[in-house]
Amino acid sequence: MIKKARTNNLKLGFKNVFFRLGDIEDMPVDDNEADVVISNCVLNLVPDKSKAFAEIFRILKPGAHLSVSDIVTSDTLPEAVQKAAELYAGCVGGAIKKDEYTDIMKKIGLTNVQIQKEKVVDIPDEILQKYISETELNDLKASGLKILSINVYAEKPNIN
Repeated sequence: MIKKARTNNLKLGFKNVFFRLGDIEDMPVDDNEADVVISNCVLNLVPDKSKAFAEIFRILKPGAHLSVSDIVTSDTLPEAVQKAAELYAGCVGGAIKKDEYTDIMKKIGLTNVQIQKEKVVDIPDEILQKYISETELNDLKASGLKILSINVYAEKPNIN
């Protein structure tokens, strides 16, 4: 992916875009270096989301922002769903509650946290039934739990 991104960047001729391979919990980027951080359905796969967001906060310049797309829930997923490798790889198993997700962002110091877009994601019953019983599936549906795709914007405060 890094090679492809760099190739595409060369074709477009951007001089202010950089791609680096690293872990989101330990990025190879200096403090206060990034103007923007973007992420697409990755943070919900990170076990320590607080550490990942703290790392993003560290590398953002004061006044800079992040824009992330991710999967969250309206309530806690059943444990069997959380532990299913297929659903984890599909960005569902690692999802946490939406309020918990945005609270983490606020606790590490990000401000102006805004959910800019939200869409319900439907997981087919036949997939869920691989991991939970029909009774559990019916209870899950009756609970009103929603799996949501969200786009979130937030800023690192500009310290003058």
